[in-house]
Amino acid sequence: MSIYKNSSIYLISNIFNALIPFMLLPVLTRNLTPYEYGQIAMFQILVSGLSSLTGLNTVGAANRRYYDVNSKNELAAYNTNCFYILILSCTILLLLSLLLSDLLSSLLTIPKNWIYLSVAVSGATFIIQFRLGQWQIRERAFWFGVLQISQGVVVSVLTIIFLIYMCQGASSRVNSLFIVSIVYALISLYSLHKSKLIIFTGINFSNIRDALYFGVPLIPHVLGIFCLSALDRVLINGVLGVSEAGIYMLAAQLSLGMTVFFDALNKALVPWLFNVLSLNDVNKINSLIRFTYLFFIVVAFLGGLSFWVGPFVVELVAGKAYLKAKDIIGWLCLGQAFNGMYLMVTNYLFYAKCTGKLSIVTISSGGANIVLLLILMKFSGITGVAIAFSISMFIRFLATWWLATKVCGFSWRMPIRRIIWG
Repeated sequence: MSIYKNSSIYLISNIFNALIPFMLLPVLTRNLTPYEYGQIAMFQILVSGLSSLTGLNTVGAANRRYYDVNSKNELAAYNTNCFYILILSCTILLLLSLLLSDLLSSLLTIPKNWIYLSVAVSGATFIIQFRLGQWQIRERAFWFGVLQISQGVVVSVLTIIFLIYMCQGASSRVNSLFIVSIVYALISLYSLHKSKLIIFTGINFSNIRDALYFGVPLIPHVLGIFCLSALDRVLINGVLGVSEAGIYMLAAQLSLGMTVFFDALNKALVPWLFNVLSLNDVNKINSLIRFTYLFFIVVAFLGGLSFWVGPFVVELVAGKAYLKAKDIIGWLCLGQAFNGMYLMVTNYLFYAKCTGKLSIVTISSGGANIVLLLILMKFSGITGVAIAFSISMFIRFLATWWLATKVCGFSWRMPIRRIIWG
């Protein structure tokens, strides 16, 4: 399947997947208070934070291993050992959640039972992402889209049933995420086993060591992403209150529309990019670099446009209690634009297996975000937090791009005329 067809399927899948919760926003914002919406945001942040530890990022290790191994049995054994890592990590996290549930419940302003549900959702999400990743590297974009879209539809339908007809309040979203994540994780496991991508085999410490060698250095990287994209809501909750966190979360959810195109393109590009780099063809690499620069130009334009379009979208989608989000939507969209540029260059580092260096960049950017948002939040409230997010994303993009130029072994210099006209 061609890169254009793959990209189209990924784009359609991501658009539907983004539109489903987007269409749900008017229902949520008109039936939940900012406080309740903020509680949902805190739960999703907890799941996001746990995702760096459930499975220890070995989904990426399994995807990368595909390009190094020709034997199907050897690859299946490697995949299975990644699941052994998942089981151990989830067990440890569940025990820790039992010990720290009171503290986390107080810190995040959520019910204690949500802490346990977050571990289950995080573990189930690992399994689903593993199934999606194995389809992606084999360019099975259709099945990727089917699983992704159907999951989003079912979650949203259950949320509406629990919220409107069963009056569960904020729990409606959490319960639907938990139930659907478990069901789709079981479906993904069955599919992986049927495709002989996982098998019943003993523990192979060599495979586990290799997977951890790839995944563990990414923990600071993922935690850095957490500091960049989620910790702001935790700090808003602690300093300004959970209602302000709910308003910020609404704007953040709307800004994620920027990532639909970026994520689709990135998913389609990864197999092609890895193949081009493995061939080491100068002409193809130059075409890839030109495409990257053109992408930067388009994304920068979209980021600037969001300051004008974003406030209209907030008025259209949100209830009256959330209109304060108009002041921050532009800054958050600009930050997502820088995130799109970052995605375009970070795959070079994944191919070169420079995950440790990437982690340093990301955790440093996350630290810068914390410092900036604490300073700017004091003077400008949630608007200052949004500005800090945008600046930090720009720093991460520039640092990652610079690192990619150092490890790839080819020049990124290209005249502007050639970039535009080819």
